[in-house]
Amino acid sequence: MKLFQPLWRVVAPALILAAIASPAAAQTTKVKFTLDWRYEAPAAAFLVALGKGYFEQEKLDVTIDSGSGSGMTITRVTSGAYEMGFADLGAVMEFVGNNPGAMQKPVSVMMIYNNTPSGIFALRKSGIKTPADLKGKTLGGPVFDAARRAFPVFAKANSIDLATTKWSAMDPAMRELMLVKGEVDAISGFVFYTPLALYARGVKPEDLVVLPYAQYGVKLYGNSVIANDEWARKNPAVVKAMLRAIAKGFRDTIANPVEAITYVKKRDPLIDDKLELARLKLLISQTLNSPDARAEGFGQVSQPRVTLMATQVSDAFNTKARIDASTIFDASYLPSRQELDILPKAAK
Repeated sequence: MKLFQPLWRVVAPALILAAIASPAAAQTTKVKFTLDWRYEAPAAAFLVALGKGYFEQEKLDVTIDSGSGSGMTITRVTSGAYEMGFADLGAVMEFVGNNPGAMQKPVSVMMIYNNTPSGIFALRKSGIKTPADLKGKTLGGPVFDAARRAFPVFAKANSIDLATTKWSAMDPAMRELMLVKGEVDAISGFVFYTPLALYARGVKPEDLVVLPYAQYGVKLYGNSVIANDEWARKNPAVVKAMLRAIAKGFRDTIANPVEAITYVKKRDPLIDDKLELARLKLLISQTLNSPDARAEGFGQVSQPRVTLMATQVSDAFNTKARIDASTIFDASYLPSRQELDILPKAAK
């Protein structure tokens, strides 16, 4: 009986197994993705893509973290701490305009909110019915709120002199309470957040006036998937793979919102399922599947709209440099038209 075998007989099988396993491991790419906010309804599609293994199928090892606003998302991505994220296109433009010499810049690679979900909200008893009624009124909102910051664009589109309105700054948690208590005449917010928060405070739907920017002459885009531009140019295949998986996540989320919320619940067990489902349905009907989104196609943009928005953002935010619209959105990473064909047809 031989107690010892030649070394090659012992080592060779292990080397063969390692050679078989290593290609798959070598092809797996780590990507850190940052949301713009908490694990709530707007995050559902990304969590669906993760939970159903769509990133894994693309040989991607993806981490999805919560955020604290588009500004922070952009900071994370441009610093290199995260490769990709979810942020408002206006915030992307503002960064580019205020940092013309920055080596690391964000670039939008897939449009998600074809129309900004921003709006102004008032109680019917205030007498506000149209944008013109905001003249002489006091509006409230956090200073960093996207809808508040874009108000100059809304005002210009509706011939409102900014000098005729007054803004009151407040913490996000106090916004709806301030309106209900009558301390402000109207507040800024998102169409899939603010109404639900007001209903929870006892406001009846028939007593709420909603002035969505998108329905009053404002053609701003909202949130999009962004990437670190330098990293994206060095890793185009990875970006394309990420977007294919994300498109599948949105396809499934739109088709089955109830299921989608279960993936959010897995990430944050403390969410209110019914509230987040209602929020997701609002998001889908009013933002994801809007007429403009169906016309332009999910994930895509109209360059003339991007150009107009760049001008509006430059003017509204008084950026250090005029924004070059051609550097804001890169469609070269998008999946095929067929893979992006995920939006339901308009009801007849």
